[in-house]
Amino acid sequence: MSELIFHGRIPDGLLYDAVHNMWLQRAGDEVVVGATSFGLFLAGTVIAFTPKPLGAQVACKRGFGTVECAKTVLALHAPVALQLSARNEAAEADPRTLLRDPYGAGWMVRGTALDWATDHPRLLDAQAYRAHILAVMPGAVIEA
Repeated sequence: MSELIFHGRIPDGLLYDAVHNMWLQRAGDEVVVGATSFGLFLAGTVIAFTPKPLGAQVACKRGFGTVECAKTVLALHAPVALQLSARNEAAEADPRTLLRDPYGAGWMVRGTALDWATDHPRLLDAQAYRAHILAVMPGAVIEA
């Protein structure tokens, strides 16, 4: 049996949580959060996506929702503390969107960052996150 190797994109211009394989884009106090293509590769087939309700406050590294995969249910961990202001209803209706376009139509939640100054130093830029993936999975093929 051959080992599966990740082939995917890790775009520049985003911040990454290497522990939970999440990405984040910031515009002022608003953040958009999603699962990285590497995290989704590790999860496998996504059957369902369920975020917390609007208005929920989520602490950094705590769950903001779940994805149900073929063999398990995984918690989605917030890369920064946030208050949810939007959830991706299209991805809830068709979770394959997460796999098809994780950095575009497959975003998961939007919210207001609650403690950016404390939370953001632990996030990586794209180059550092790519290096992390290669350390975890030598031979991975990563595009920007």
